[in-house]
Amino acid sequence: MKMLIIYTHPNHRSLSYAFLQEVMRGSEENAYIEEVKVLDLYEEGFNPVLVFNENKRRRDMYTDPDFATYREQLMWADKIVLVYPIWWGRPPAMLMGYIDQMFASGFAYKEVGKLMPEGLLKGKSVVCISSMKGPAHYPLLMLNNAHKALMRKALFSYVGIRKVKFFEFGSMESPKGKQKEKLNKIYRYFSTLNR
Repeated sequence: MKMLIIYTHPNHRSLSYAFLQEVMRGSEENAYIEEVKVLDLYEEGFNPVLVFNENKRRRDMYTDPDFATYREQLMWADKIVLVYPIWWGRPPAMLMGYIDQMFASGFAYKEVGKLMPEGLLKGKSVVCISSMKGPAHYPLLMLNNAHKALMRKALFSYVGIRKVKFFEFGSMESPKGKQKEKLNKIYRYFSTLNR
């Protein structure tokens, strides 16, 4: 299995970065994981701003040469792992800008004249690892699970990815947040993952 990790947090001393380290540590010990690539969007200097003008048109995004390497990474990966905080009930704008530009028509899906398009990223799977300051049940009880609906239904299902696993950790700024237990849970998951 080839795995692409997309890390989205500006601070390498954050809990999100600690989760990234546990993903990598577990993956290194897993013989089933053949190769791992990490895309750190902030370190990469990824520009999340959409630009459409006389030279850049939305319908041509899927061939934009500026994104060729990122498209190759997504096509290469069997499993895509997203590591990010939840801010204001959703992923950071940096990650959403990446999604806006990478999951474009012609690359991630194509219109086929039906209610739903044909997803072009079938066969891949996704793991979302997110953390938040608020309690774990806040997104479900107060936001109608908006974060998971956005990622699973509005994005990944749309592009043909059916297998999406979530680790959504709450109360991460609390001394009682059980951070070490949650980090160990991520390590164990990736060290034993077999598909």
